[in-house]
Amino acid sequence: MDGNGRWAEARGLPRVAGHREGAEAVRAVVRAARRIGVPALTLYAFSAQNWARPAEEVAALMLLLGQFLESERGEMRENAIRLNAIGDLARLPPEVRAQLGLVMDETRANGGMILTLALSYGGREELVHAARAAAEVGEIDEASLEAHLWTKGLPELDLVVRTSGERRISNFLLWQAAYAELYFTEVLFPDFRDEAFLTALADFQGRQRRFGLTGAQLAALDEGER
Repeated sequence: MDGNGRWAEARGLPRVAGHREGAEAVRAVVRAARRIGVPALTLYAFSAQNWARPAEEVAALMLLLGQFLESERGEMRENAIRLNAIGDLARLPPEVRAQLGLVMDETRANGGMILTLALSYGGREELVHAARAAAEVGEIDEASLEAHLWTKGLPELDLVVRTSGERRISNFLLWQAAYAELYFTEVLFPDFRDEAFLTALADFQGRQRRFGLTGAQLAALDEGER
Protein backbone atom coordinates (compact mmCIF):
# COMPACT_ATOMS: atom_id res chain seq x y z
CA MET A 1 0.00 0.00 0.00
CA ASP A 2 2.55 2.52 -1.25
CA GLY A 3 2.44 6.28 -1.68
CA ASN A 4 1.10 7.58 1.64
CA GLY A 5 4.14 9.73 2.34
CA ARG A 6 4.32 11.16 -1.17
CA TRP A 7 0.60 11.91 -1.10
CA ALA A 8 1.09 13.99 2.06
CA GLU A 9 4.27 15.71 0.90
CA ALA A 10 2.61 16.77 -2.36
CA ARG A 11 0.04 18.60 -0.23
CA GLY A 12 2.50 20.15 2.16
CA LEU A 13 1.34 17.87 4.98
CA PRO A 14 3.32 15.72 7.42
CA ARG A 15 3.80 12.13 6.31
CA VAL A 16 1.53 10.86 9.09
CA ALA A 17 -1.37 12.68 7.39
CA GLY A 18 -0.82 10.45 4.38
CA HIS A 19 -0.88 7.37 6.57
CA ARG A 20 -4.17 8.52 8.11
CA GLU A 21 -5.66 8.96 4.65
CA GLY A 22 -4.24 5.58 3.73
CA ALA A 23 -6.23 4.07 6.58
CA GLU A 24 -9.38 5.48 4.98
CA ALA A 25 -8.38 3.84 1.70
CA VAL A 26 -7.98 0.55 3.57
CA ARG A 27 -11.55 0.83 4.81
CA ALA A 28 -12.81 1.51 1.29
CA VAL A 29 -10.91 -1.40 -0.25
CA VAL A 30 -11.92 -3.87 2.48
CA ARG A 31 -15.59 -2.90 2.13
CA ALA A 32 -15.45 -3.18 -1.67
CA ALA A 33 -13.73 -6.57 -1.50
CA ARG A 34 -16.26 -7.91 0.99
CA ARG A 35 -19.18 -6.53 -1.05
CA ILE A 36 -18.18 -8.28 -4.26
CA GLY A 37 -17.21 -11.56 -2.60
CA VAL A 38 -13.40 -11.59 -2.63
CA PRO A 39 -12.58 -14.58 -0.39
CA ALA A 40 -9.25 -13.32 0.94
CA LEU A 41 -7.50 -9.96 0.96
CA THR A 42 -3.95 -9.43 2.24
CA LEU A 43 -2.69 -5.92 2.96
CA TYR A 44 1.05 -5.22 3.18
CA ALA A 45 0.67 -2.79 6.06
CA PHE A 46 4.18 -2.71 7.55
CA SER A 47 7.27 -4.44 6.23
CA ALA A 48 10.21 -5.86 8.16
CA GLN A 49 12.29 -3.13 6.54
CA ASN A 50 9.92 -0.36 7.70
CA TRP A 51 11.41 -0.62 11.21
CA ALA A 52 14.34 1.37 9.81
CA ARG A 53 12.16 4.43 9.20
CA PRO A 54 12.35 7.43 11.56
CA ALA A 55 11.21 6.48 15.06
CA GLU A 56 8.44 9.07 15.12
CA GLU A 57 6.96 7.73 11.87
CA VAL A 58 7.10 4.14 13.13
CA ALA A 59 5.38 5.21 16.36
CA ALA A 60 2.67 7.01 14.39
CA LEU A 61 2.09 3.92 12.22
CA MET A 62 1.76 1.68 15.27
CA LEU A 63 -0.70 4.15 16.81
CA LEU A 64 -2.76 4.19 13.61
CA LEU A 65 -2.73 0.40 13.50
CA GLY A 66 -4.11 0.20 17.02
CA GLN A 67 -6.78 2.79 16.21
CA PHE A 68 -7.76 0.92 13.05
CA LEU A 69 -8.13 -2.36 14.91
CA GLU A 70 -10.30 -0.75 17.54
CA SER A 71 -12.50 1.16 15.11
CA GLU A 72 -13.08 -1.78 12.76
CA ARG A 73 -13.85 -4.49 15.33
CA GLY A 74 -17.59 -4.04 15.10
CA GLU A 75 -17.69 -3.91 11.31
CA MET A 76 -15.61 -7.08 11.04
CA ARG A 77 -18.03 -8.90 13.31
CA GLU A 78 -21.09 -7.57 11.47
CA ASN A 79 -19.71 -8.52 8.05
CA ALA A 80 -18.32 -11.94 9.02
CA ILE A 81 -14.74 -10.86 8.27
CA ARG A 82 -12.04 -12.95 9.90
CA LEU A 83 -8.90 -11.04 10.82
CA ASN A 84 -5.57 -12.74 10.31
CA ALA A 85 -1.98 -11.49 10.62
CA ILE A 86 1.35 -12.67 9.21
CA GLY A 87 4.90 -11.59 9.90
CA ASP A 88 7.29 -11.34 12.82
CA LEU A 89 4.51 -10.22 15.13
CA ALA A 90 6.74 -10.46 18.21
CA ARG A 91 8.39 -7.20 17.12
CA LEU A 92 5.13 -5.25 17.39
CA PRO A 93 4.60 -3.13 20.53
CA PRO A 94 2.91 -5.16 23.31
CA GLU A 95 -0.25 -3.04 23.27
CA VAL A 96 -0.62 -3.50 19.50
CA ARG A 97 -0.06 -7.25 19.77
CA ALA A 98 -2.70 -7.42 22.48
CA GLN A 99 -5.22 -5.48 20.39
CA LEU A 100 -4.44 -7.57 17.33
CA GLY A 101 -4.87 -10.79 19.28
CA LEU A 102 -8.17 -9.60 20.73
CA VAL A 103 -9.71 -8.84 17.33
CA MET A 104 -8.36 -12.05 15.82
CA ASP A 105 -9.92 -14.05 18.63
CA GLU A 106 -13.24 -12.22 18.31
CA THR A 107 -13.45 -12.87 14.56
CA ARG A 108 -11.91 -16.36 14.43
CA ALA A 109 -15.24 -18.09 13.79
CA ASN A 110 -16.34 -15.68 11.05
CA GLY A 111 -16.95 -17.45 7.76
CA GLY A 112 -16.76 -14.53 5.34
CA MET A 113 -13.70 -12.85 3.85
CA ILE A 114 -10.30 -13.42 5.43
CA LEU A 115 -8.56 -10.08 5.95
CA THR A 116 -4.85 -10.62 6.51
CA LEU A 117 -2.56 -7.85 7.71
CA ALA A 118 1.10 -8.35 6.82
CA LEU A 119 2.88 -6.72 9.77
CA SER A 120 6.64 -6.68 10.33
CA TYR A 121 6.51 -8.92 7.28
CA GLY A 122 9.11 -9.82 4.69
CA GLY A 123 8.96 -12.52 2.04
CA ARG A 124 12.61 -13.51 2.46
CA GLU A 125 12.17 -13.59 6.22
CA GLU A 126 9.12 -15.83 5.78
CA LEU A 127 11.08 -18.26 3.61
CA VAL A 128 13.92 -18.44 6.15
CA HIS A 129 11.37 -19.13 8.89
CA ALA A 130 9.71 -21.86 6.80
CA ALA A 131 13.02 -23.49 5.86
CA ARG A 132 14.16 -23.63 9.47
CA ALA A 133 10.84 -25.11 10.58
CA ALA A 134 10.90 -27.68 7.77
CA ALA A 135 14.50 -28.63 8.59
CA GLU A 136 13.49 -29.35 12.19
CA VAL A 137 11.15 -32.08 10.99
CA GLY A 138 13.84 -33.48 8.71
CA GLU A 139 12.50 -32.78 5.24
CA ILE A 140 12.71 -29.77 2.93
CA ASP A 141 10.61 -29.94 -0.21
CA GLU A 142 7.87 -27.81 -1.74
CA ALA A 143 5.10 -29.31 0.38
CA SER A 144 6.98 -29.01 3.67
CA LEU A 145 7.98 -25.41 2.97
CA GLU A 146 4.39 -24.47 2.13
CA ALA A 147 3.22 -26.13 5.33
CA HIS A 148 5.39 -23.78 7.37
CA LEU A 149 4.69 -20.51 5.56
CA TRP A 150 2.92 -17.81 7.56
CA THR A 151 0.19 -17.88 4.91
CA LYS A 152 -0.66 -21.54 5.54
CA GLY A 153 -4.41 -21.99 5.23
CA LEU A 154 -4.99 -19.01 2.95
CA PRO A 155 -6.24 -19.50 -0.63
CA GLU A 156 -3.80 -19.48 -3.53
CA LEU A 157 -2.66 -15.94 -4.35
CA ASP A 158 -4.24 -14.68 -7.58
CA LEU A 159 -3.40 -11.00 -7.85
CA VAL A 160 -0.80 -8.62 -6.44
CA VAL A 161 -1.65 -4.91 -6.72
CA ARG A 162 1.14 -2.34 -6.30
CA THR A 163 0.19 1.31 -6.03
CA SER A 164 2.10 4.59 -6.54
CA GLY A 165 3.87 3.80 -9.80
CA GLU A 166 6.50 1.48 -8.32
CA ARG A 167 7.36 -1.54 -10.48
CA ARG A 168 8.49 -4.07 -7.90
CA ILE A 169 6.91 -6.28 -5.25
CA SER A 170 9.27 -5.25 -2.44
CA ASN A 171 9.72 -8.55 -0.59
CA PHE A 172 5.98 -9.28 -0.51
CA LEU A 173 4.71 -12.89 -0.68
CA LEU A 174 7.67 -14.03 -2.78
CA TRP A 175 6.79 -17.73 -2.72
CA GLN A 176 3.06 -17.17 -3.07
CA ALA A 177 3.45 -14.77 -6.02
CA ALA A 178 5.09 -17.39 -8.25
CA TYR A 179 2.00 -17.62 -10.49
CA ALA A 180 0.10 -14.57 -9.32
CA GLU A 181 -0.84 -11.81 -11.74
CA LEU A 182 0.90 -8.49 -11.08
CA TYR A 183 -0.91 -5.18 -11.49
CA PHE A 184 0.83 -1.80 -11.20
CA THR A 185 -0.96 1.52 -10.95
CA GLU A 186 0.22 5.11 -10.71
CA VAL A 187 -2.47 5.85 -8.10
CA LEU A 188 -1.05 6.73 -4.68
CA PHE A 189 -2.59 4.51 -2.05
CA PRO A 190 -4.59 7.24 -0.24
CA ASP A 191 -6.45 7.75 -3.53
CA PHE A 192 -6.89 4.01 -4.16
CA ARG A 193 -10.60 3.63 -3.47
CA ASP A 194 -13.46 1.56 -4.91
CA GLU A 195 -13.05 2.59 -8.55
CA ALA A 196 -9.29 1.97 -8.61
CA PHE A 197 -9.72 -1.38 -6.88
CA LEU A 198 -12.43 -2.52 -9.28
CA THR A 199 -10.29 -1.40 -12.23
CA ALA A 200 -7.51 -3.66 -10.99
CA LEU A 201 -9.92 -6.59 -10.70
CA ALA A 202 -11.32 -5.93 -14.17
CA ASP A 203 -7.79 -6.03 -15.58
CA PHE A 204 -7.20 -9.33 -13.79
CA GLN A 205 -10.41 -10.81 -15.20
CA GLY A 206 -9.22 -10.04 -18.72
CA ARG A 207 -6.01 -12.06 -18.40
CA GLN A 208 -5.44 -15.67 -19.45
CA ARG A 209 -3.79 -17.65 -16.66
CA ARG A 210 -1.87 -20.52 -18.26
CA PHE A 211 0.23 -21.94 -15.38
CA GLY A 212 2.81 -23.26 -17.85
CA LEU A 213 0.29 -24.54 -20.40
CA THR A 214 -0.33 -23.15 -23.87
CA GLY A 215 -3.38 -21.18 -24.86
CA ALA A 216 -4.49 -24.09 -27.05
CA GLN A 217 -4.26 -26.51 -24.11
CA LEU A 218 -6.38 -24.21 -21.96
CA ALA A 219 -8.96 -23.90 -24.74
CA ALA A 220 -9.13 -27.69 -24.99
CA LEU A 221 -9.59 -28.00 -21.25
CA ASP A 222 -12.35 -25.41 -21.30
CA GLU A 223 -14.06 -27.24 -24.15
CA GLY A 224 -13.84 -30.51 -22.21
CA GLU A 225 -15.46 -28.92 -19.16
CA ARG A 226 -18.37 -27.74 -21.30
